[in-house]
Amino acid sequence: MMNAIRENARARCQWLPSLEAISTPRYQALVDQLAADIADGTLAPGDRLPPQRLLADALGVTVGTITRAYREAERRGLVEARVGSGTRVRERRSDAPRFHHLSHAADDSIDLSLSIPIPHVMRQQQLSGALASLSRHDPSVETALAYQSEQGNRHHRRQLADWLTTQGLPMEVDELLFTEGGQHADYLVLQALIHPGEAVASAALTYPGMIAAARQLGLKHIAVPMDDQGVRPDALERLCQQQRIRLLYVMPEHNNPTGCHMGPERRHALVDVARRHDMLLLEDGVQFVTAETRGTSFYQLAPDLSLYIFSTSKLLAGGLRFGALRAPAALIPKLCAALRAQCWAPPDLIAAVACQWLTSPEADSLMRWQWQEVAIRQQRVQEVLGAHQPKAHPCGFHAWLTLPDPWRATDFVSRAAEHGVTVISADPFCVGSQPAPQAVRLCVTPPADRTTLETGLSRLAELLEEEPLRVSPMV
Repeated sequence: MMNAIRENARARCQWLPSLEAISTPRYQALVDQLAADIADGTLAPGDRLPPQRLLADALGVTVGTITRAYREAERRGLVEARVGSGTRVRERRSDAPRFHHLSHAADDSIDLSLSIPIPHVMRQQQLSGALASLSRHDPSVETALAYQSEQGNRHHRRQLADWLTTQGLPMEVDELLFTEGGQHADYLVLQALIHPGEAVASAALTYPGMIAAARQLGLKHIAVPMDDQGVRPDALERLCQQQRIRLLYVMPEHNNPTGCHMGPERRHALVDVARRHDMLLLEDGVQFVTAETRGTSFYQLAPDLSLYIFSTSKLLAGGLRFGALRAPAALIPKLCAALRAQCWAPPDLIAAVACQWLTSPEADSLMRWQWQEVAIRQQRVQEVLGAHQPKAHPCGFHAWLTLPDPWRATDFVSRAAEHGVTVISADPFCVGSQPAPQAVRLCVTPPADRTTLETGLSRLAELLEEEPLRVSPMV
């Protein structure tokens, strides 16, 4: 009789994992198998899992084991359970905006969701000064009104190359081309160098702008498993042996969103993998840090394979929309052709203003102040939330907070908003169908003053001590 019940149940299960040869508790093995089947496409978003009693009969385990597994899967963001609909693989609503560059915080909320420069009147004053200085030089204005080469005005490229060299990032003028911000550089590289249908890779948690660019261009975006230094070389090697990966996108100084930093051995190991598999390396340097805290750039380790993105969005102002791309000489023609097709050339007026401002003594003072202020704010994060071990770079605009059990990120974000604090969950940073960890990103830079930041952090600390207000629909 028992065998007949089991065989009947197995025949009716739309998903039937195996519990043979497991070394972990059964409920955990079920969750791990569920995560693997979602990752490899065996289970698609929206697929319904078997009812708990049916799966228990099919596997010969207790209903309690299945209930615990489903609850853990829901906590990890793999599934969602609704009354009358059962438990289904969580939908990835790609048509809905998953990330934003404008504040969505309520007027009375403390916004810790955006990675932006610290607001200060110095920015407006220095921009006004740069504009006034340019207006007094007729040749500069006349040049800015004329068409430029696709790479950008050579004089301004020389200014930027010299400034980057003083920052410990030696550049040659001919290996630079200007872009309309860092996001434009991401898109330009993918469009010019990678064909639709080809694969690119990044850390499993990465910058949403790269996720959006790869999706828009019809590229296959591969998630590489991570550790506390970011992309794991051994995991990348295995993926490269399974399929052709044309480019690896990295943020070695501090990953957005996790804040992890790559050590020198990790950088050399990734270069070795890239050379073995003829893979390009795209380094995002938009999250700019001080020379003292910066490691060796990938373009210095492998100049023939590596591209480097610079932007003024974190140093001066995001609204400038000014960036630059360092590329090997062999790739410059393809990049210029793509840029010409997009916009002829980046606007020289913006380049003139950005370079005038960036290379001024006033900008140097502004950046020193900002780095010092960010370091102080990151220290406050550790003092207020240290019990929960937030991860951050001392120059980083954000911290990464893994939530304690039984908090889920979606619940925490909602409750934080109720407490007047806006934060962002891990979901927008997840590549492909990777399940989102129960974590949130906290940006320390949007508040104009430390008092406001500390108020927001204190509210989050109090919230973390509470129990989530959740009612499970599972029985």
